[in-house]
Formats: sequence, structure tokens, C-alpha cells
Amino acid sequence: MALSSCISQPLSSSSLSMMNRNISAKSSITSLSLSNVKSKLCVGSSSIRLQNRWSFIGGSKIALFPNVSSNSSSLVQKKSSGVRASWIATSQIASSVFAVGTTAVLPFYTLMVVAPKAEITKKCMESSIPYIVLGVLYAYLLYLSWTPDTLKYMFSSKYMLPELSGIAKMFSSEMTLASAWIHLLVIDLFAARQVFNDGLENKIETRHSVSLCLLFCPVGIVSHFVTKALTNSK
Repeated sequence: MALSSCISQPLSSSSLSMMNRNISAKSSITSLSLSNVKSKLCVGSSSIRLQNRWSFIGGSKIALFPNVSSNSSSLVQKKSSGVRASWIATSQIASSVFAVGTTAVLPFYTLMVVAPKAEITKKCMESSIPYIVLGVLYAYLLYLSWTPDTLKYMFSSKYMLPELSGIAKMFSSEMTLASAWIHLLVIDLFAARQVFNDGLENKIETRHSVSLCLLFCPVGIVSHFVTKALTNSK
């Protein structure tokens, strides 16, 4: 009887006020700890957003969410677009120079092959203008393709000598390839002119050797020496 009367007895006002005090104290401690965590969780310009989740089973839980601002995302997009635009501009310059250099030397080879004894051919081959123009163009491409690692790739061995792996890395850039192509065009045209002038001086057929100098310059030089030897033997 005493136990049942004790259970059925309603809670007093003092007990209710004590429970309210405990609940308010716990909530104030929780809010204080959350404010401390919020003040400490800040990294650079990007902050972390806190979300308090409470349930009867799991109790109170804190979820962390990164707060990425629109300014940082726009900054990343601007950087990526700038790099993409720079790469496109570099690729266009390399392609344009490649086409211009190749087209510029073709008339000289055409004159040496089609009309080797014409006066216009002799005057054109005596001129130094094409070599000066191509040399300036090559210097411009060399300037654009030069990087701090260029010398390291050129002399990558411990004996300060070129290595195939370093040269392959250096020519992985389109701009470097374009400058090397202009370099080859100048050397090939100069060799073809030497073959042409030697043929005129010694009355040797040079059209086949000049044509080979355009495509395979060392083979064209060898072809001229062989042709010269065979002509003199007769």
C-alpha cells in the first residue's frame, strides 16, 4: 500500500523546477561548446558549416559541411580558362609558323628543279633574304619555347652531354617542335643551295639531289657526291 501510494503520488513543484534547471544547464553547455567549435573551425577563406542534429535514440549529433564560396569556385574557373586559352594560343602559333615556314621554302626548291639554269633562279639562290627571315623566325620560336628546364633536358647526363630521354622530353612541346622544324628547313635549304651552286660550277645534274635535300637532306648530299664522282669518271 505504501509503495503504490508513493508511485501514484504526483511530482511536487520543487522536483519539476529542479528538472527544468538541469535541462536548461545542459542546453547552455551544448550551445557554448558549439559556439567554441564554430569559432575554431575556420581554415583560410573557406569555413565549415555546423549542423546540430538531435534524436531520441542517438542523442545530439554535430554534422560538418564545408562551406565553399562562389568566389573561390569562380577563381578556379578563371585559372583553368586562362591556362586553356594560353595553350590554344601557343598551339595556334606553332601550327601557323609550321605552315608558313614550309610554304616559304617551296618556291626555291621549285626553281632549282624546274629551271636550274634560269637567271631568276640564280639570283634567288644568291640572295640571303630567305635565310635571314627564317633565322629570325627560328629565334622567335626559340624564345617562346624556352623554359627553365630546357638546358637541363639538353644536357641531362652527368657528363653534361645530351641524352635521348632528355631530348624527347624537350620536344614534347609543340612550340619546340615548330622551332626544330624551322631549324631543319634552314639547314636543308642551305645544303640544297650548296649542291645547286656546285652543280652549276661543275656542270653536274643536281635536280634529283636537290629534291632529296628537301625531304632527306643527308641523302641528298650523298647523292650529289655520288653523281659528281660518276660524272667526273666519264
